[in-house]
Formats: sequence, C-alpha cells, structure tokens
Amino acid sequence: MKRAAPQEATLVILLRQLKLPSFVSAYEELARQAEREGWSCTEYLHRLVELEVSDRRQRRIDRLSKGSGLPKDKTMGALKPEKLPAKVRRQIPSLSDGDFVNRAENILAFGLPGRGKTHLLAAIGHELVQRGYAVLFTPAYRLVQRLLAAKRDLVLERELKRLDAYDAVILDDLGYVQQDREEMEVLFTFLSERYERRSVMITSNLVFSQWDKIFKNPMTTMAAIDRLVHHAIILEMGGPSIREEEAKATRRQSSSSEAQA
Repeated sequence: MKRAAPQEATLVILLRQLKLPSFVSAYEELARQAEREGWSCTEYLHRLVELEVSDRRQRRIDRLSKGSGLPKDKTMGALKPEKLPAKVRRQIPSLSDGDFVNRAENILAFGLPGRGKTHLLAAIGHELVQRGYAVLFTPAYRLVQRLLAAKRDLVLERELKRLDAYDAVILDDLGYVQQDREEMEVLFTFLSERYERRSVMITSNLVFSQWDKIFKNPMTTMAAIDRLVHHAIILEMGGPSIREEEAKATRRQSSSSEAQA
C-alpha cells in the first residue's frame, strides 16, 4: 500500500501530460465501482475512455458556442415555428442536421424586417454548434469593417484564413450595408474565398434585384449573386411581422389587465 501513493501521483502526472482530464477526475471512483461490480480491465478502460470522449466533445461545444457570437436567446427552443411560412418550417429539421455545411452550401433568408430571419438562422447556428460545427454570427457591417481594417493593416489574407476556420459564417442584415467601393471589394473577396468551400448564411431585407444597392457595380453584383446562389437553399420569409404581432398581443394583454383592475 505504501507504494500505491507515489504510483498514483505519477499516474495523475502522466494522464495530465496526455491531456486526459476526465481520466484524472474519474479513475479512482470508477476503479471502486469496477471492484464492487466485478468489471474486467477492458470494461473499466472502456468506461474511462467513453467518459473522456464525452467530456471532450462537451468542452469543444462549449468553446465553439463561446466563440460563435450567436445571440444566446435566439435558440431553436425559443423559436416559434408556427409563425414561419409552412415551406420554411418543413426545412428546419434538414437544415439543423448540418448536411448543407458538409456540402458547402449557403442559406439565404429573404424577407421584410420582423419576419424571423435572424432568429431562424441563429437557431440553426446553435444546432450546428451542438453537432460540432464551428459557426460565426456577425452583423454584415461588422464583418465588412473587420475586413477593411485587415486590408488597411496589410493582413487581409491572414484575416480571411481566420474566417476560413469557421464551417459556417452567418451574415446578418446584409441589406443594411451600404457599400462604398472599398467595402464592396472586401465583402466580394470574402464571398469568393468561401465559394464551394465553406458555407455562408445570410439574412437580407433586399431581394436579389435590389442588391445593386449593396455592391453598386452591376458586374460585381451579378458575380456575387452567382457565387451565392450556385449552391444555395433560399428561404422566403413572408407573412406578417412577428415582432408587430407580438407587440400587439402585449398591448392587448396590458389593456385587458388594466380593465380587470
């Protein structure tokens, strides 16, 4: 028994060197359980490995979630699918499984303000993270400013490589970005770099025929649309404004409560 303590201390050191934190935290408790229940050495090791793999997966998901920039309140659980168009509603399960990311396809959600575009794509983003995909959620204007700063510092290529680490980039509110020539160029470069390699998910209040307001140049507009649509799933978010309906419901409830009082 006197030799066990230094052996255990050495074991902990070795497990930490191998970066097996779940082994370190659980091996003693599982050893006692193995002794009580008569596990074989193989079963004991299998349980430890299973735990390490599960914990490692959860740690990765936590890291991906923290680095995603996804709005925490815009999850699938908080989504009200009954407010969405029926066709869009039917597509949610297949979009959430991430196969479109494996195929480097894009998702383009179009609709007037308040139709649930941002919430839907953010919710899909959360589901992708749970499946181990690296996702970045960013307002379109912020990404453009990030790329512009990188270009001015002569590190645009390095910044594009950083963005390339994300399996899917969600650009929110593309229609609100009013581009000058330099801004148009960095955005087009970003879209071109990801073409047929990585997924882009875009919300926009402008249909394609209005995208000349974004890119200004007709040729660049056509080239950008061509790259995005070539491998894309288009979601048309019609119907009444969800935000407006919720605001009206809140006002009715408030008026009812005041009347009862």
